[in-house]
Amino acid sequence: MTDDVRLRRGRGALGVSFFAQGVAFALLVTRIPAIQDRYGISDGLLPAFLAAVPVLAGVSSVATEHLVKRVAPSTVLRWAQPVVLLALLGVGAGTQLWHVAVALGVFGLSVGALDASMNMLGVSLQRAYGRSIMLGFHAAYSLGGIVGASAAWAGAHWQLDLLVSYLPAVVVLVPLVLVASGSYVDREAAGAVAEKGLGAGGFRLLLPLCLVMACAYIGDSTVANWSAKYLQDVLGSSEQLATVPYNVYMVTTLIGRAVGDLGVRRFGAAGVVRAGTVVAAGGFAVVAAAPGAWVGMLGFTLLGVGLCVIVPQTFAAAGRLFPGGASDTAIARLNIFNYVGFLIGSPLVGGIGDAWSYRGAMLVPMVLVLVTLVYARSFGSGPARYGVGHERPRVVDVGRGGNGV
Repeated sequence: MTDDVRLRRGRGALGVSFFAQGVAFALLVTRIPAIQDRYGISDGLLPAFLAAVPVLAGVSSVATEHLVKRVAPSTVLRWAQPVVLLALLGVGAGTQLWHVAVALGVFGLSVGALDASMNMLGVSLQRAYGRSIMLGFHAAYSLGGIVGASAAWAGAHWQLDLLVSYLPAVVVLVPLVLVASGSYVDREAAGAVAEKGLGAGGFRLLLPLCLVMACAYIGDSTVANWSAKYLQDVLGSSEQLATVPYNVYMVTTLIGRAVGDLGVRRFGAAGVVRAGTVVAAGGFAVVAAAPGAWVGMLGFTLLGVGLCVIVPQTFAAAGRLFPGGASDTAIARLNIFNYVGFLIGSPLVGGIGDAWSYRGAMLVPMVLVLVTLVYARSFGSGPARYGVGHERPRVVDVGRGGNGV
């Protein structure tokens, strides 16, 4: 098998992994009311259950930083992803409170290892390609999120038991990811440089990207947790219309990520991230000032277009800053701030909304997202060149051809 074919298959296999993770996460978060009803979780206890998942995921991401010094990231991903899916099934199969507590705990621990190792492989593949492909992986995640949310809607619409709702996805995805895992490509096979540590000053270089990652996820969690309530309670929409903004957000995220790599190759990562930041901030401003539901939906649409590029490019920037094994360490640490933003975002907006106003609360993530402009230089300048002095010549561009993904 030639290197080009191997890389192309590795890219497709990793796309499957991102897609499967999008499905699993959407199936979990969109059925939280059903999970709460099934296990009799009180409103007071529910935040603790929900917070446990990102906290454990953060712990697992730290552990993965050390684990990949001994085993390949592909090995971590190969075993973590089926565990995530089986833990999801466990959430739907239990009958007692401790059952769901254990299942969510396993989900959190395995999803931290999955997210870290998945992005490690994406970064190493992007380096091998010599051009931006990272947004495409996250587009696959967005597509999986849309599929998972649609499946969850169908389960709720037909009042299916959680186990019945989750079982088809797990039955299909577990064999799929296990087969795909045979084609994963680690950094050594992708031609990355030799193993290195992060270095004494390395984390100082990484801190701006950590801040950008946290702010981006504060914005994302604001949309996920508050778009429906905001549209219904503040802008006076119907309950049915209030469900639309998040779906529109996910669709625009998918579209933006699907074409975003082309923008990065043409205008550079920093330019694309700056543009996305301005659009996202504008989206929050439109939401805060919206006179009615349809203008509010326009704001949430702009948020999808703007925010979609920031997270994938933050992982990619970490890979450019730190070569080889230092890249894995940087991504594992950066991944923690994914969960930090997720933990902070929802209670931050809710607390400000209750104490002041929800319109005013929407300005807070707007300001935080604008922090990205301050640190845009961390994404590099010029066309995105991934750890090499030039992009790979077109004649050996493994992304071309009818079989590319």
